[in-house]
Amino acid sequence: MAQEEVKEVGEVKEIEEKKRGVAAFFDLDGTLMCLPSLEKRFFSMLRYQKLIGIRNYFLWLAEAVRLIPRGINQIMHANKMYLRGVSIHEEDSLSAPSFNAEAVERVAWHAERGHLVVIVSGTLEILAERAARELEAELDARGLVCTIRVCATRLEQKDERWTGRIVGEAMFGEAKARAIRRIAAQEDLDLRRCFAYGDSSSDRWMLEAVGKPTAVNPSNDLGHIARRNDWTVLRWRHERNFTQRARSAQGSQRLEEADHELHASRPKAGFRV
Repeated sequence: MAQEEVKEVGEVKEIEEKKRGVAAFFDLDGTLMCLPSLEKRFFSMLRYQKLIGIRNYFLWLAEAVRLIPRGINQIMHANKMYLRGVSIHEEDSLSAPSFNAEAVERVAWHAERGHLVVIVSGTLEILAERAARELEAELDARGLVCTIRVCATRLEQKDERWTGRIVGEAMFGEAKARAIRRIAAQEDLDLRRCFAYGDSSSDRWMLEAVGKPTAVNPSNDLGHIARRNDWTVLRWRHERNFTQRARSAQGSQRLEEADHELHASRPKAGFRV
């Protein structure tokens, strides 16, 4: 009896050790979330609210010219001068991220198995962190407790405003693979047993860094790379998960209730309906 108990404890310990050696790395835009990217939505909001001055566009252009020798990807991903002087708290005005339903299912699958879940994204760190917290809430609604780690593009801050300069390196291309290897060293991960999910050719290095890569709704370039390397390819439909649909319905209901109250109060206040 004692031998059986020792054997059972040993098996449980072995399973737990295996879980601790595995992580799932997810790209954010186009993989966990549908396009347009979270940063593009953020930029559109800032422009609509007229929080980006004309000077910022000239600063962005000047930085683009400086980065030309490094290629178009550096211009698009490493040039954040349009955010110079913008308050770091403006992201609070951005609507909550909307995740692909099948993406949430896949993250839940990893969380159930005790895998470390990491978002590796070229978007702004503050936006990626918010997405991670929203995704944690989605998992919590399913009874799953999971802390999601984030590796994203970090911006320099001064007096609670962005300077437009990047701290470290922009999190795209090969930088994603370097970040994954750093995390693997910190968490003692076996990358041969780890998973990665991405949608574009710039994610190829991230996918190559693990033993179980998956191309999600891949671009043409990534599709060719995936077929050549015999990677798993998934086609996720662009739809929100149940929790998000419920939140949207609740939001619509609150708007209708507010509108009804407004119309009901107008006669009392002397307004014509």
